[in-house]
Amino acid sequence: MSGQFDLNSAWFPYEPSKPARLLSPIVLAYAGDAIYEVAVRQYLISLPNLRPNHLHRSATGLVSAKAQSTILAYLEPVLTEEEKDVVRRGRNAKSGTIPKNADVLEYRHATAFECLIGHLYYTGQQARIQELVHSSIEYMLNRSK
Repeated sequence: MSGQFDLNSAWFPYEPSKPARLLSPIVLAYAGDAIYEVAVRQYLISLPNLRPNHLHRSATGLVSAKAQSTILAYLEPVLTEEEKDVVRRGRNAKSGTIPKNADVLEYRHATAFECLIGHLYYTGQQARIQELVHSSIEYMLNRSK
């Protein structure tokens, strides 16, 4: 775990303006939201049913605030202390927006999950992102609702 942005493992060659530990949780969540969305879309495109409407409905079930809140609760027991600190910062961050399709608690937990993904990306922990995202998708698809 390097803790530093690694241009070789990044998707694009744009370093953040400051080290990940100094980026605000909302900024990390902003990036984490996009990264998680791409991961979910890539997973869905790997499946045989590629009808756009099906893709959209399936993606929504995995990226909604409610889903991300559920995922975070599932992941918390396997998070490191550093990851738990990042989650705590993300959960306590004031975003200034009001959630439309989620209650405030779900929205804060979803922000915390996105913050974690953003933090892992900007600290060069691609394997950990893959591990957590894979585990999250498997959990969401196989859990009893």
